[in-house]
Amino acid sequence: MLDVRFSASSLPASGALALLVAEGAAPSGLWQAADAATGGAISRGFASADFTGKEGTTCSILAPGGGLNRIVAAGLGKDGEISERRLEDAGGALAAALAREATVSLATDGLSGAQAAHVALGAVLRAYRFDIYRTKEKPEDKPKFAGLTVLTTDAAGANAAWAKAQAVARGIFIARDLASEPPNILTPIEMSNRIEKLSALGLAVEVLTPEDMTRLGFGALLGVAQGSANPARTVIMRWDGGRAGEAPLAFVGKGVTFDTGGISIKPAAGMEDMKWDMAGAAAVTGLMASLAVRRAPVNAVGLVGLVENMPGSNAQRPGDVVKSYSGQTIEVLNTDAEGRLVLADVLWYCQEKFAPRFMVDLATLTGAIIISLGHEHAGLFSNDDDLAAKLTAAGLASGERLWRMPMGKEYDKQIKSDIADMKNIGGRPGGSITAAQFIARFVNDKKWAHLDIAGTAWATKDHPTVPKGATGFGVRLLDRLISDHFET
Repeated sequence: MLDVRFSASSLPASGALALLVAEGAAPSGLWQAADAATGGAISRGFASADFTGKEGTTCSILAPGGGLNRIVAAGLGKDGEISERRLEDAGGALAAALAREATVSLATDGLSGAQAAHVALGAVLRAYRFDIYRTKEKPEDKPKFAGLTVLTTDAAGANAAWAKAQAVARGIFIARDLASEPPNILTPIEMSNRIEKLSALGLAVEVLTPEDMTRLGFGALLGVAQGSANPARTVIMRWDGGRAGEAPLAFVGKGVTFDTGGISIKPAAGMEDMKWDMAGAAAVTGLMASLAVRRAPVNAVGLVGLVENMPGSNAQRPGDVVKSYSGQTIEVLNTDAEGRLVLADVLWYCQEKFAPRFMVDLATLTGAIIISLGHEHAGLFSNDDDLAAKLTAAGLASGERLWRMPMGKEYDKQIKSDIADMKNIGGRPGGSITAAQFIARFVNDKKWAHLDIAGTAWATKDHPTVPKGATGFGVRLLDRLISDHFET
């Protein structure tokens, strides 16, 4: 993670300088001082590039003088519209533009310490890079950006805000790292082992083996796993930072470490993307790590069902009937509709064992949600209006946006089976909705929300605070939900 330090405002004598410029603002503070020290290089550079501080724009000035290698300015837009998200986006834009600089000083004149921390968070999130398997990258191709000194008049306030922001960033990076791993490395056992190591942060971690799950009756989850040589795991993480005896908040993640579709096999084109079919489980893991790192005053439990869906000789067949942990039977008509089977057992187990205040599940569940919402929003389904409203607000505040989708008994008719309690697919119409209706049968009237993150778990291009690749979607959203509404 990028090393971030907060220091008193003073013009750096070397390295690179980053500036934040509101639209139409006049030079002041370090901006004005740097312009004077460089003989007006900043003013000339801005004029030449027609840079006015418009939101989403940057301006780079090479070798400006004054001992500096480079000056980069990021536009904040109109002064009265500067939000936390806009500050983070500006920080991300600066990190992208300054990737070739080893150390950077960031001027935050006019911003509070908390605002300065948001800019730093944006830079840290954009500077993320998953490169442990790059062995022959040329030195000139590697980013050098390793240290960021944030110049602020409120270093104490910035450090206080950064403590929480840094914990959330750590959780996001854990989630991104897990989703980025190749599937031959990150099997269910390997992911389980990595989660167990998070006990060093203070999490209580319990692992259910296939023998444990067989004894319990996890027939739906184990049915998905039976075609793979890599055995399944269910991992339970618990953080007890709230009042003793208070019911926890519960988060459940789909963890299909690779999804071929099983016997209902997927097309070859794009199947490599199915390494991140465990992004929901990765987000739950990252969230729980964040709560532990920042010592959040809340009781929370995170459960992830980890399986590999393969078309082996013992694979589940279309037409099989399995008995879930709840006792309900499921006719499996499509083995590629497997995530809901995993969630079925884990959700029922969660509400039965922990009696949580609510449950939120995250899953890269359906391609249908991408058709509905593209890659800008995750789908939100819920049986509770208050929980749905809180999640929507947290999404807007964190930048991980949700859009609530309909549910209703009319959709239930589509998953009615002729020989079992239900079937696992409902046809093409409303595919993400019928998937949610299926999952709803396993929450036992507990307050619940389902987040279909199939369109938001992976970025196919760079975004302001998210480089191309795994996004860690859900960590910030759920941390914001907890901090805004449920910390004691």
